[in-house]
Amino acid sequence: MAASLLENGAQHSTIRILVIEDDPAVARSLRDELTMNGYEVMVSYSGAEGIRSMQKDRPHLVLLDVRLPDGSGFDFCRKMRQQGLLQPVLILTVQDDDVDKVLGLEIGADDYMTKPYNPKELNARIRALLRRAYGEFSQAESQLLFAQELTVDLIRAKVTRAGVEINLTPTEYRLFIHLVKHPGQVFNRNQLIHAMWGSVSESSSDPQVVTVYIRRLREKLESDPDHPRLILTVPGLGYRLAA
Repeated sequence: MAASLLENGAQHSTIRILVIEDDPAVARSLRDELTMNGYEVMVSYSGAEGIRSMQKDRPHLVLLDVRLPDGSGFDFCRKMRQQGLLQPVLILTVQDDDVDKVLGLEIGADDYMTKPYNPKELNARIRALLRRAYGEFSQAESQLLFAQELTVDLIRAKVTRAGVEINLTPTEYRLFIHLVKHPGQVFNRNQLIHAMWGSVSESSSDPQVVTVYIRRLREKLESDPDHPRLILTVPGLGYRLAA
């Protein structure tokens, strides 16, 4: 899980952020803003270069532009997740389209902002993503949860089946943990949005977002996602984990 990327209790000053942005002026502005706020910043000017940097440098968070010279940022985000690169991804784009927002979340992004962005809001989003991805997992003693044949290690933020880890993004993990901690309890969409993000944000205001994440969890956790036995739909009410 992404939580394991924050080595040895790294503090704010050592957190590495990768900016994948082809516009030098925008990249420079982002680098200056983030550096001023105490982050170590790396810049890549193409999607392929960005993926190589993620594999080599292991940043804690990625700012990803949608329009890149060698392809769509959505495609590169999908490739990152397919390669097991689970760092939080915040997509930046000039497009303000609900379809693009849902698409970005569906292929593995964790949040979404449109340009021009407010620097204070951007930093708040970054802090929230880092806190959600890493901070909540810094417990002092081990805890295990179980859901059918799945085991959840809350300290290492790992979900395994028969000893094999199942790769979940930080947002997928938060949603699943919320359900596992309350087996049999029905949650509506707003409650699940709060479990994933803490509040309704630009990226989570569309009710389709919950449907997207539930489907992604089923595809990763269910033996037959079309006929789920673990994460169940309660018509007209919401979702629950099978008790």
